[in-house]
Amino acid sequence: MKINKLYKTYVYATLPIIIATVIITFSTPTIAIAEPATYFTQTVRGGTGLLQTPTARMAPDGEFHINFMDVDQYRFLSTSLQLFPWMETTIRYTDVRTRLYSNSPTFSGDQTYKDKGIDVKFRLIRESYYIPDVSIGFIDMGGTGHFRSEYLATSKAYGPLDFHLGLGWGYLGTQNDITNPFCKLKSSFCTRPIRTVGRGGSFDYDKYFKGPTALFGGIEYRTPIQGLRLQLEYEGNNYRNDFAGNLQPSTRWNIGAAYRWRGFDFHLSYQRGDTLSFGITYALNMNSFRQTKFDKPPRSLVNVQPPTTMDSVDQSRLFNSLQKEGKFTTNAMTLSADNNEVTIYGDQYGYRNHNEATERVGRVLASELPESVKTYRIVQHKSNVPMLETEIDADNFKSKARYEGLQPDLSQTYISRDPSHTTIANFQPNNPSRVLFNARTFWNSSFGGPENFYIYEGGAVLGTGYAFNPNYALKTNAKITLIDNYNEFNYLEDNQNTSLPRVRTLVRRYVRRSKVRMRDLYGHWFDQIGSDTYAQFYAGYLETMFGGVGTEVLYRPVGSNIAYGIDLNYVKQRTYKNDFGFLDYNTWTGHVSVYWKPEFLPNVEVSVSVGQFLAGDKGVNISFARRFESGIVVGAFAAFTNVSSKDYGEGSFTKGFGISIPLDLLTFTSVKGRVKFPWVPLTRDGGQMLSRPATLKSMTEMRSPFYD
Repeated sequence: MKINKLYKTYVYATLPIIIATVIITFSTPTIAIAEPATYFTQTVRGGTGLLQTPTARMAPDGEFHINFMDVDQYRFLSTSLQLFPWMETTIRYTDVRTRLYSNSPTFSGDQTYKDKGIDVKFRLIRESYYIPDVSIGFIDMGGTGHFRSEYLATSKAYGPLDFHLGLGWGYLGTQNDITNPFCKLKSSFCTRPIRTVGRGGSFDYDKYFKGPTALFGGIEYRTPIQGLRLQLEYEGNNYRNDFAGNLQPSTRWNIGAAYRWRGFDFHLSYQRGDTLSFGITYALNMNSFRQTKFDKPPRSLVNVQPPTTMDSVDQSRLFNSLQKEGKFTTNAMTLSADNNEVTIYGDQYGYRNHNEATERVGRVLASELPESVKTYRIVQHKSNVPMLETEIDADNFKSKARYEGLQPDLSQTYISRDPSHTTIANFQPNNPSRVLFNARTFWNSSFGGPENFYIYEGGAVLGTGYAFNPNYALKTNAKITLIDNYNEFNYLEDNQNTSLPRVRTLVRRYVRRSKVRMRDLYGHWFDQIGSDTYAQFYAGYLETMFGGVGTEVLYRPVGSNIAYGIDLNYVKQRTYKNDFGFLDYNTWTGHVSVYWKPEFLPNVEVSVSVGQFLAGDKGVNISFARRFESGIVVGAFAAFTNVSSKDYGEGSFTKGFGISIPLDLLTFTSVKGRVKFPWVPLTRDGGQMLSRPATLKSMTEMRSPFYD
């Protein structure tokens, strides 16, 4: 691949993240740009370390790095995230400039070989006055294994000097200058198996900590010049059987420097005695990530003169104030028989923080309603179905809002719960039947394609429909592609030899058919069917590739850390030739699911779904998500089914990653909604779930928020 083409590809691949980071970096004064005390550099392959070798160091919790490194035969594009204080994860793509993607020009042209890999590191011991940091790590554990390594590393700081020493196996241990210590425990550790399990994407557990072993390490010096660090490194890799060729280094010593400026690290090094390397890293912290807001401050209750009776309340002004100051659209309001309780029903569309939303609405109610009203009830609904009831003790709320106590914590004045039968019965929405409309943008992308490293598609999804009543609606969405590079596709269907039905690998045929296509068209019923229990039924064209009928039931108590659901669907595969036809393939698919937020892992949600997938295979889908203080959520999923690695094909099992960014991190006013950047390394037919047009998990999110 030509140099200018690669850099163009890199810019397109990182364009969404570049835009977001530029906006926040240069428009938000609250982001610290000084070098933090715990700042550590990234290696060429990503992850905290020196140049070629990792260290035991961990970045601050939530630290996220985007790296681009050029090392002669290789270019590395990687992201590294400190998922927990004790766990670092890295995803990497490697451009091998000495090899082609394939030997077939009609398949991949002159594109160079791309290799993907996943690394993970765990801290075993945290540094203290006498004890060093100790970590264990696994490199390239989920890819093709060209850089596969395991290591133990130690790090100890003395003033501006940071000393590192490690023991490496696999790619990091090919110098073989020390006897593998595990050989004394079992002879099988003396030799590293050379066979490869599956066709890439598998975890070769039988290779871990086996074969040749080498020492590596180095020193890093934090200079008096702010942001500048100097590095000296001793490698454990001999490069003789390197995937890029026999590199024959003249020395095991590498030297380098890194300079930090406004969150950017600029790297320069001289490696192996013959190779000049350079790179750039952008670092941000997902916990401290903030955006300046120009929202009006919450309404003050000092010296406020509310109306004396309910008859003198200006309802028009009340509803307008709720919308402008609380971003709450009122759909109905009721008054108790004794006039001391007011209930408002509506939609909170602006504040994803429940406490902030409640307190802003509460302040408006306190200043617009008479003193005789002792209880405010705020009822949020979804599709006109009451979902969450928040009851405010009016007198206590007003007292704390006027700072009349030593600890004016407004959250102590209200409680959220499941809407009562009375609350539900009294709800008479102003617009039970109405026209529906929604619009959003989308950006879909994939890495590592044969025609181009980065394949992308961007545009808009326009939706409309009609709600006949609070429970029944007809909905449709059109997908309009405004920009893509799908014209670079060299084939529409791969030559994969598989026994599985092609439920997803025909995706190229679907996306190439038209720039404007009907994504879905379906009838929908939704209601609460019992205490904390919701149900939905849908029928029609359910997603891009399948149509049919389905139902779902979810049990989700308010504020609970656990929810249970079950869905069942009968679907038929849509044709890729037009919007309305079908192919011959049909199947049953459905899952029993558990959604759990474990108490021992704060801000984490784990979902487990067991059942039958679209290709008829049976197994489990496990997803994991971590929410940071900024509201950014990073997640991953994997599906393991009864499909063998051979039948599944390259990748061995379905897996993917993603990042979800709250919209209000990109705006100067509070808004709800998210921008999602999914990444699926390789699409195959095993372990594929139906993309249902609506899920009860998302529709009931306000009852036990994780994303909001």
